[in-house]
Amino acid sequence: MTPESLAEGIRRGERRALAKGITLIESSRPEDELLAARLLDGLSHTEMRGIRVGISGPPGAGKSTLIESLGMLAVGKGVPTAVLAIDPSSRRSGGSILGDKTRMPRLSAHPLAFIRPTATGGATGGVARRTRESMVLLEAAGFELILVETVGVGQSETEVHGMVDLFMLVLLPNAGDELQGIKRGIMELAELLVINKADGPFRHAAETTAAQVCSALPLLHHDVTGWMPRVLLTSAQEEQGIEAVYETIQAFRQRAMENGELKQRRLRQATPWMWERVHDGLRRRFLADPTIRRLVGELEPGVENGTLGAVAAAERLLQHFFGR
Repeated sequence: MTPESLAEGIRRGERRALAKGITLIESSRPEDELLAARLLDGLSHTEMRGIRVGISGPPGAGKSTLIESLGMLAVGKGVPTAVLAIDPSSRRSGGSILGDKTRMPRLSAHPLAFIRPTATGGATGGVARRTRESMVLLEAAGFELILVETVGVGQSETEVHGMVDLFMLVLLPNAGDELQGIKRGIMELAELLVINKADGPFRHAAETTAAQVCSALPLLHHDVTGWMPRVLLTSAQEEQGIEAVYETIQAFRQRAMENGELKQRRLRQATPWMWERVHDGLRRRFLADPTIRRLVGELEPGVENGTLGAVAAAERLLQHFFGR
């Protein structure tokens, strides 16, 4: 199947073509690079029909359950919904569990939903190596709500903010004392903060945490668009507060469409995307060079046993690669 026929199939909403297209752009094989570029070029002028939402939060916050509840609400309204669930890759084996479909069984089975578990593949920022590109394909396929679940929370997970329209941070009840442990940067970037598991004996703790977050927002938020972040309480398990989350996302999109911020935000994201592709391409070409690979094999033992400095070894590799 050619990139052009894949693009046509994706525009028609064919799931098989969409899955093949994402597999192609995620491929690290050099022969797939040009094919993936042709596919993306054929889909690059897709109309902005939906909204991209990045979702992060500490382990145990119930992100997957919240996403399934939100997704089920959306598809129940007839809104095609896609989930990009990012799983961390093992540093040792390079593998990943990719278990998000099993954590979202109802949404996985719905005909209006599409869930794609993806390993980070060594990428940083809580996202996968080709998250941006995957969203282009999903929008071209007609998905109006695209949810990107990052691997966790921390300073590095702020990268997802630079590739989505709205960034949502999910917190736990009793998180007030833990807010200091969550980097200030990620708090400043969130347009929507959700205190999940706000039910039963945790309801009061969730309300206290929400009040603490609300009091901190004026000190943290510096958005020039005039949107003040919303703080909401939810219980994904009991499906409480999910409608408010969905309505807030849609209200944000409506406002951003009307004032032109949605288009401007995506245009601002284009240049970092360009440099991301440049850096990735340089790294892959560097590591694929047979002479460099031979030299790495010669230098690494010296770095590991301390007879050669890491900086000196790096300079030799770079000089050899660029000095020819």
